[in-house]
Amino acid sequence: MKKSIFSALSVALVAAFALGACSPAATAAPTAVPVQPTTAPAATVAPAATEAPTTAAATVAPTTAAATVAPTTAPAATTSGATGSVTLWHSYHAGGTEEQAINQLVAQYQKDNPGVTINVQEIPFAQIFSKFKTDVASGGASADMFTAPNDDLGNWVRAGLVAPLDKQLAGKLDGVSKTGVDGVTVDGKIYAVPGIIKAVALYYNKSTVATPPATTADLLALLKSGKKIVLNENNYHNYGFFPAFGGQLTDSTGKCIADQGGYTDAMQYLLDLKAAGAQFQTDGGKADTLFQTGAVDMIIDGPWVLGDMKKALGDKLGVAPIPAGPKGPAMPLAGIDGFYLNPNSQNTDAAIALAQYIFSAKGLAVYADVAGDPPARTDVTVSDPLVKAFADAAAAGTPRPQTVEFGNWWGPFGDMVTKVIEGKSTPADGVKAACAAMNKANNK
Repeated sequence: MKKSIFSALSVALVAAFALGACSPAATAAPTAVPVQPTTAPAATVAPAATEAPTTAAATVAPTTAAATVAPTTAPAATTSGATGSVTLWHSYHAGGTEEQAINQLVAQYQKDNPGVTINVQEIPFAQIFSKFKTDVASGGASADMFTAPNDDLGNWVRAGLVAPLDKQLAGKLDGVSKTGVDGVTVDGKIYAVPGIIKAVALYYNKSTVATPPATTADLLALLKSGKKIVLNENNYHNYGFFPAFGGQLTDSTGKCIADQGGYTDAMQYLLDLKAAGAQFQTDGGKADTLFQTGAVDMIIDGPWVLGDMKKALGDKLGVAPIPAGPKGPAMPLAGIDGFYLNPNSQNTDAAIALAQYIFSAKGLAVYADVAGDPPARTDVTVSDPLVKAFADAAAAGTPRPQTVEFGNWWGPFGDMVTKVIEGKSTPADGVKAACAAMNKANNK
């Protein structure tokens, strides 16, 4: 859910790393709402990215631990006679459930592989990206590997900050969902061992909504019958509706074509929901509170608030996919937490072996049961049906695009959602203007 041997390139990479450290500090719950990728590093010839709207960061990870079940025992590692020393960085909250999970797994791995020395370091989330980038740019290897969301993976790859792993992982990712693999793939190459997958889904109160809506028509009918929903007023939480109505963001060249259909229909549908009583909130915390207190029956949000939702609703809490639309399933943006390798590392084989163990099927079962993290693998036995529901919803989602062009989707389309929902633009005009702004930023 951390000396310079280059000249101008090194300076550019360090600057880009500083831009990447823009997310809130991690807490005991899974990582918060994904943030917009930072502007592409100066070393890459690319248009500047538009800033992400402030609403995207509104929902932060709660301090409540997500897990409510007994911790799963760490799997025994196969003693391989492996040797070496590996330094691993993570940004899990100190004393939190994700730190508990990784420490449990590392301890078991070291017990079964006494020839391997593992140095685990917790780096604050606000610092891990800048520290890692600074180290790599200077030719260092203070960390052999680190785990983080793939929010800015495309820019890391274009800057040469993470190592490609195609050869080492060939034939070893069979249990990972296609969305999980695609989420760590850039320009046809794999750059991480995928592990945790996160996307939004529909929370519902089972005491007031006996059966969750399967389609957008069902959801609209529920609202017209008196049921209530609150939606976050931003493009991230509502992304799934765009493909559900047949929307396609870009063509094969990266040019925005969202104004050619689908997006406009999805925005009109959101207005129809509003007319039927749906609330839209720019404050994610307030939206969560409305659902937790029973003021509304449904909300679309992610697994990073699952702990607080379970605490508030207990057995009444349900999780289901976002309703499918007239043109197909809703496909929310899916983010992947993976293990990335330092291209300067002299311990590549040992680091990859450790990453594969931690994010194995049994290792991810520990993450799911201890920390409530949805696994990117399809062969994981998850005891909590709510965590399983989030894993399934994310696996059916849209892997977060890692193109330069997608970086310029956030600002224009975030503004579009706000203007349309608040009655300052029609859906057609709003989508047309957003698409034009994205193309202008991308020189398309």
